[in-house]
Amino acid sequence: MNNLPYLFAVTVGLAAVLAGFAIAAPRRLWLRAAAVVVAALFMPAAYLSQSALLSRPKPVALEWAQRSAPDATVLGAAMVEDKAIFLWLQLPGQDEPRAYVLPWSKPLAKQLAGARRDGEGRGTPVRMRKPFEGAHDENDDSEPTFFADPQPALPDKAAAGEGEGGPLVFQRPDSSQ
Repeated sequence: MNNLPYLFAVTVGLAAVLAGFAIAAPRRLWLRAAAVVVAALFMPAAYLSQSALLSRPKPVALEWAQRSAPDATVLGAAMVEDKAIFLWLQLPGQDEPRAYVLPWSKPLAKQLAGARRDGEGRGTPVRMRKPFEGAHDENDDSEPTFFADPQPALPDKAAAGEGEGGPLVFQRPDSSQ
């Protein structure tokens, strides 16, 4: 996450402003000193909490920046029964994949397993439709949440006579022509 230093700088700035207000307030000296100490302790705690979150998958319900993404490629998935479905998603227009977690749903887990099986059989990636919509309708068979991309079409064959040397003509080796 490249913007962690910027988020931390904003956090430190806000803590410094609050500490400045506490110091300037007409309070007892020990209260103003306590405000400075609390602000000083808040800064490393904020950095540690932000850096600890980097290794954790984000719940899809908390994604707001990419909320309008129409679909995503599922690079990897792990299912922990009765707990969660962990996803590694490549979003369109993003260079780095992201880790997300869905609440456990047996129908979604079956759908994901089926899409992975289909994708492996076809040699195509698994996709997730509307990954950040509020509730995924597990029972909607018309538009599944997880699906394997269709197999790409084969290239068109050249029409007869359009090749480099025209159509192939067979000549018998025993003929004198």
